[in-house]
Amino acid sequence: MIFSSVISAKPPCLYLPRKFPVRCSSLSVSANQLNLTQFDLKTYWTTLIAEIDNDLEKAVPIKYPEQIYEAMRYSVLAKGAKRAPPVMCVAACELFGGSRLAAFPTACALEMVHAASLIHDDLPCMDDDLSRRGQPSNHTVYGVDIAILAGDALFPLGFQHIVSHTPSDLVPEDRILRVIAEIARAVGSTGMAAGQFLDLEGGANQVRFVQEKKYGEMGECSAVCGGLLAGAEDDEIRRLRRYGRAVGVLYQVVNDILEAKAEIPEDEGKKKKKGKSYVAVYGVERAMEVAKELREKAKKELHGFEKYGEKVAPLYSFVDYAADRGFSIGASS
Repeated sequence: MIFSSVISAKPPCLYLPRKFPVRCSSLSVSANQLNLTQFDLKTYWTTLIAEIDNDLEKAVPIKYPEQIYEAMRYSVLAKGAKRAPPVMCVAACELFGGSRLAAFPTACALEMVHAASLIHDDLPCMDDDLSRRGQPSNHTVYGVDIAILAGDALFPLGFQHIVSHTPSDLVPEDRILRVIAEIARAVGSTGMAAGQFLDLEGGANQVRFVQEKKYGEMGECSAVCGGLLAGAEDDEIRRLRRYGRAVGVLYQVVNDILEAKAEIPEDEGKKKKKGKSYVAVYGVERAMEVAKELREKAKKELHGFEKYGEKVAPLYSFVDYAADRGFSIGASS
């Protein structure tokens, strides 16, 4: 089933997810018309997923108390997870000439933090979701008490993993400290936690803040961490920050549009969400306008990276994927 174009300024762009691969078209990145060759995002992404999954398997072993570790692994190693935060981190690191080996510990930590946030978001006292990534949510399997502990344990494990596994010969200590501070900021009281609070308690006029904090922070943090690891300049970090936030919100806005357009009946495993979205507050038409604006904003932030040539292709392609869903990666997250 295919929708008509809804958010692109030029070619049609928003479709229901398809089950076959599509290559991203040639991209123009600046006023200088730097033409990038075709980039196969699906192959890039799925290759990284395999490597990241392998590292995560080792990073979260079963220890005592076993039930907490089992609950941690249940969410972190969920089959079909897209691994978008770690993949974006690696792509941003490679943009500036960084090594994947330098990025992988932080990439894994980002997935741990992401999984922890999802465990807590799904709790009955929060979004009250009974399913996640195509399987029962953590608290429906292990109970609310164990789910809370699993999330609590994953946050510090991510920080520990960065410190203990990042190669010191590839990443100076000051960069590691900046990465840890960046993740702490993103998940803290002014970041994702603030977004969740206002999703529950705030008014409808705060939908932009909620979306940026709940969904934009993870994209922002992932892109910024990759740049920090590779030693990007401060102005480049600022561009990555704005880019990642726009992509993170774009992805969620398009998710909400797709669900509304498809008139998907309420999932048996999910209760009706109490949260705020552009679709719920302003309707589909306004949400489509927001998605178009976010797509343009994200690509505009990449115009400053034309000097890196085709290394910027993955970041451009993430924007198109967030809007178009031209192929299927994992399950819904």
